Amino acid sequence: MIQPFFNKSHILNCRGKLFDLSEPKIMAIINITPDSFYNKSRFTNNNDITTQVNNIIENGGEIIDVGAYSSRPGANFIDENEEWNRLEPTLELIRKINSDIIISVDTFRSEIAKKSVKEFEVDIINDISAGNLDSNMFNTIAELNVPYIIMHMQGTPQNMQDNPTYKNILQDIFLFFAKKIEQLNQLGVSDIIIDPGFGFGKTIEHNYELLSRLDEFRILELPLLVGLSRKSMICNTLDITPEEALNGTSVLNTLALKSGANILRVHDVKEAVELKKLFKKTYN
Repeated sequence: MIQPFFNKSHILNCRGKLFDLSEPKIMAIINITPDSFYNKSRFTNNNDITTQVNNIIENGGEIIDVGAYSSRPGANFIDENEEWNRLEPTLELIRKINSDIIISVDTFRSEIAKKSVKEFEVDIINDISAGNLDSNMFNTIAELNVPYIIMHMQGTPQNMQDNPTYKNILQDIFLFFAKKIEQLNQLGVSDIIIDPGFGFGKTIEHNYELLSRLDEFRILELPLLVGLSRKSMICNTLDITPEEALNGTSVLNTLALKSGANILRVHDVKEAVELKKLFKKTYN
């Protein structure tokens, strides 16, 4: 039997509070964008955001991941001012609703990261580019002293799916992470979370190979975040839309937990929390 990932202790320092990942956490997605691939994750007014945040907390979500820059394949580019204009009122609102909830900001821009942490005490920065799209990001994270999610992406959101190729996808991603982790460690950053980047510069075959070998990421001895929710690897395989992909998401999230995922990034919190409870009942 596969040993439960609960045996591995990962503890993050979030604003001076210890956040224990020895049991899996559910990260809920809130997109402050008009063009995210799943339209039910888009929130553009305060009433909808308030309702969603309260639902997330009521249903057991432990992290809220807020993004104002759509990273779907071929997404429109927006400048830094537009990103912050979307984020600022949303972060202010979430902090008013619940001052203690763990907030992650999904951004690759160091100035957005800095403002988010300093003005709204954001807990985690989630960077789809692992510093590749902003050369100041690593130094900023070291200065801010917050947990940092580094994701693997080949290319940019605008071109990442043009023709992704790898010599050996696992080796290439391991080398990518090893280099990034070493750079961050040299700056004094130790609270690092890795995300293989399902759907970011990868074919469907690449995605399923990654999922089938996800347990090999344990060798890096860092918390593992997995984002599979309603993605094209599900929709294209089953010939369905993102709106129809909840069942497929639950199946793949279960496989991810079995392979050692510490954080599931999801659109559907209630279902993910139920999945986690059943998984824990089975393997704990």
